[in-house]
Amino acid sequence: MKRTAQGFTLIEVLITVVIVGILTAVALPAYSVYVTKGRLNEAFGALSGVQIGAEQFWANARTYVGLDAAAAAGGRMPANTANFTYTLTSASATAFVVTATGAGPVNGFVYTINQAGAKVTTGVPPTGGWTTNGSCWVDRKGGLCTQ
Repeated sequence: MKRTAQGFTLIEVLITVVIVGILTAVALPAYSVYVTKGRLNEAFGALSGVQIGAEQFWANARTYVGLDAAAAAGGRMPANTANFTYTLTSASATAFVVTATGAGPVNGFVYTINQAGAKVTTGVPPTGGWTTNGSCWVDRKGGLCTQ
């Protein structure tokens, strides 16, 4: 009686390993960019909410002076997270600037919003192809924005 061999040959195993390696090399960078964009959206939502709260404060007080104290008491400033720290950079009678500074996996990203709703990317990581943009919040490499 003839016995047939069972299992995989060395060539079949090597081809499978190469295919898995190629798929991994393509998928990991795409996944990394996807995760980064999700973390950046956290700052975009928080800063948009701050602008609404600041406008409510101005409607009541007719000034942005004291916005930082009111923000702390009234919850207008978002709480710091593992990804971003939020600060009221400046507040005067007619203007304010709120800044979101990246930390941890999004270290280097700095976004601002002001009383006019101007969205500015003032800082990006020094590597990776990110560039700043004076007219929007950058969420793609090369200084590109979706908003």
